[in-house]
Amino acid sequence: MSRQEFEALFPDDDACAEYLAKKRWPEGFTCPVCDTRKGWALDRSRPTWECAECRRQTSVTAGTIMHRSHLPLKTWFLAAHIVATHSNGISALQLQGQLGIGSYKTAWLLLQKLRRAMVDPGRSPLQTLVEIDETEMPFRSKHDPVDQKKGGRSPVGKIFIVGAVELSEDGEPRRIRLAHIPDGSSKTLHGFIGKVVTPGARVITDGWLGYENPPANPHEVRVVEGQKAHEVLKWVHRVFSNLKRWAKGVFHGLRKAHVQRYLDEFVFRWNRRRHTRIALDRLLGIGMDLGPATYRDFVDQRA
Repeated sequence: MSRQEFEALFPDDDACAEYLAKKRWPEGFTCPVCDTRKGWALDRSRPTWECAECRRQTSVTAGTIMHRSHLPLKTWFLAAHIVATHSNGISALQLQGQLGIGSYKTAWLLLQKLRRAMVDPGRSPLQTLVEIDETEMPFRSKHDPVDQKKGGRSPVGKIFIVGAVELSEDGEPRRIRLAHIPDGSSKTLHGFIGKVVTPGARVITDGWLGYENPPANPHEVRVVEGQKAHEVLKWVHRVFSNLKRWAKGVFHGLRKAHVQRYLDEFVFRWNRRRHTRIALDRLLGIGMDLGPATYRDFVDQRA
């Protein structure tokens, strides 16, 4: 969806509210407390309905990612449009400037809430044939120990990431998953496979022992003498390469505390790279079904 198309569909807060109401109550208002399907609109700054039975008043954004937000609905929608359709993503500082938001904290929280809505709780796991490997990205914090070796699979100064790419029958990439992991142990890698891959789907990895004998999946090891991992497991390493360029180019590196949010954004963007027109609708749709989260929830990693 182009910016012109977006402005035509959502010229003001009223148009945004009408979209949310139809998305939330496609067959008309339904009270979230007593399920009564009869009520009337109230004259409020943010569209609100009152239940004809229990008198409960419910705004169109109550219980969603926009819950109790003071930002105009048009600002929320424009932020979602930018995040969903921008080819390279956007930082909180850039979003603050584009939307004219006075506080960096507000822009950061808005972006975190949208990233949270990039993960559909009901999404289906990867199927058929799945290529899996891990990579690392440089990282250093004052809390990392300084007396350990930094080579090999040591976590010092690094962020460990595991990735999976679903392949079509002709070997082309489809959907992906990425996760921040503490190590490359069998327990960690088997847990990742069990979470993101359908039981019975064939898993292709390199010869790292942590992948051996996944509980619910046939396993193919690809080790070709004289070839590097990115030549044997082409697509998962293509994803890693794009991820690292994106992280450095947009964010100048990922912060460890919120790295999974950034990975979720990259996954959302990759999986909809050929369907950008529906990305905004999907992002807002997931956001309508998620419960609210506060600034402290994100800082404390509770959301």
